[in-house]
Amino acid sequence: MQTLLKEKLWAFIVHNNPELMFNLQEDYLVTNYLDSKVKDIMPLAEQLLSENRPGYVVEELCLEQMTEELKPSRYHYLLSILEEEFTADYERLRESGTLTYEVVNLINYCKDIFDGYGFNTANEEDRQLRYTVIGQVHEYLN
Repeated sequence: MQTLLKEKLWAFIVHNNPELMFNLQEDYLVTNYLDSKVKDIMPLAEQLLSENRPGYVVEELCLEQMTEELKPSRYHYLLSILEEEFTADYERLRESGTLTYEVVNLINYCKDIFDGYGFNTANEEDRQLRYTVIGQVHEYLN
């Protein structure tokens, strides 16, 4: 169960939070991070298993809990803004193979905006936030 949870958590991070993936790899902390997250969730997993919940339900509930602080994905938010508002730049970056790298850079470039708005699932559709981020992306690209 622990190995499976680590694998699923890592797959989630790679797909939704590549900035975290790069930071963990750069600092050689991948194993420590995954071990810590899974260790913290094991009491819940054991409780659910003792209630005879199916394994797949336990996995999903544990993964949901472990990834809650990683949502919403700033990466996907910025990727969608690039694709919708800066189509030519999006295509250029995609074709050059630097799209992920540049979106990770954009996450850092827009960090103060995200932090200032307290970016979360409740405000990810906020128009003012979107316009502010679009302005920052425009500044970054030009």
